[in-house]
Amino acid sequence: MATKKSWLEKLADNKDLPKVVRIKPNQEKRWGKGTIVIPAPKEVDQIMKKVPKSKLITINQIREKVAKKHKATIGCPITCGIFARIAAGAAEEERAEGKKDITPYWRTLKSGGVINEKYPGYIDNIKALLESEGHHVVKKGKKYVVEDYESSLASI
Repeated sequence: MATKKSWLEKLADNKDLPKVVRIKPNQEKRWGKGTIVIPAPKEVDQIMKKVPKSKLITINQIREKVAKKHKATIGCPITCGIFARIAAGAAEEERAEGKKDITPYWRTLKSGGVINEKYPGYIDNIKALLESEGHHVVKKGKKYVVEDYESSLASI
């Protein structure tokens, strides 16, 4: 039986990425014409690491950054989200090992300022971390949103 990879191992596994591919005709309605970059997990992590205390970034901003870096039309929404989750898990593994300077994953939000409920510690942990940095989190329906998140977006 194969052992399960740690989050840190998943973060280090580039899987022959990054790569830029043409958007397939059946995907054009959703993503438009052009190219899509599938970044390496570490690329997403490196962007997340640059977000300073009390600032925020969205997955869509990360997608824009990787697209620009690789001269692609868009950054892959699926892999960018998955790799942000991997970076968050790896950060918590590092915290458990006693490392202090970890990726501040709680500063990476979904579109619309929504907290990613799949990050370690779930909503309560992320809400507490964001509020400790001066953000106000409100519940909207079933989701938790950073109020006025746009005014705190990092320009990295």
